[in-house]
Amino acid sequence: MHAYDYHAPVLVDEVMRYLAAGDGFYLDGTVGGGGHAEALLERCPGCRLLAIDRDPEALEAARARLAVHAGRVTFARISFRDARGHPCLRGEGLAGALLDLGVSSHQLDRRRRGFTIRRGATLDMRMHQESPDTAADLLARASRGEVQRVLRAGGAPRPGALAARIVQRRAVRPLRTSDDLVAALESVLARRATHAEKARLFQALRMRVNDEIAALEEGLPAIRDALRPGGVLVVISYHSVEDGVVKRAFRDWSDPSRGLPRRLPVREAELAALGSVLTRKPVTAGAAETESNPRARPARLRAWRRAA
Repeated sequence: MHAYDYHAPVLVDEVMRYLAAGDGFYLDGTVGGGGHAEALLERCPGCRLLAIDRDPEALEAARARLAVHAGRVTFARISFRDARGHPCLRGEGLAGALLDLGVSSHQLDRRRRGFTIRRGATLDMRMHQESPDTAADLLARASRGEVQRVLRAGGAPRPGALAARIVQRRAVRPLRTSDDLVAALESVLARRATHAEKARLFQALRMRVNDEIAALEEGLPAIRDALRPGGVLVVISYHSVEDGVVKRAFRDWSDPSRGLPRRLPVREAELAALGSVLTRKPVTAGAAETESNPRARPARLRAWRRAA
């Protein structure tokens, strides 16, 4: 597998503006094809990197792409929610960390992986094949209420009516392919679904199959605690739900009164925030980048620095 089968990394210059600030140990918690990692290692000759991903195909591609930097990179097949326990992070604090959420072009373009809305794709959607349940399994077994919660949490259109239609249709024939799922959606809409509507439906299922929101909610504070003083965490999200989790976390960590009960008598000098938000608004791709790489269009970058 070639590393460049993966998508062109988005917002590279913007990521490097926050991360490549000097030597030290860095974490790429979603290394994918290694695009951001390559840029970091090239621009920061004295830095070292822990490159992790849940997808074995991604790690294979990243190893090939980063082979020239092999002496400075450690690879691990784990989720970023578990990165804090890796031996590399038990001593030296991180100078910086990156999470590039979502799925890669490689994953979207491989029908057998089941992430794509293209016709005839199997409803798999697992980041790694050892996971027990596919999207088809979820749609076959979950109660109507659970399906509705999954769809609503992920921003799928008409979640209540669509959950009812899925349960109705699976009683006749299991939903196994992208065509089955799109047909259920369009029967509820009573028209052809737009690309955006189909994408939101598939994203909602993918996020649930891979437990992505829980992983993000657990992983963010774990990575925060692994940062050294002055270390920076950068997150690129592609979905409003993910971006909301990141925005709230960064805001809460930057609040000096975080965790204190109301009306507790505390001197102002005793209040201290964990760090500060570096991006007042999310950073987005410019026109030139979105024209050359349309998948950069929904990307939202946020950055946070741990207090010195």
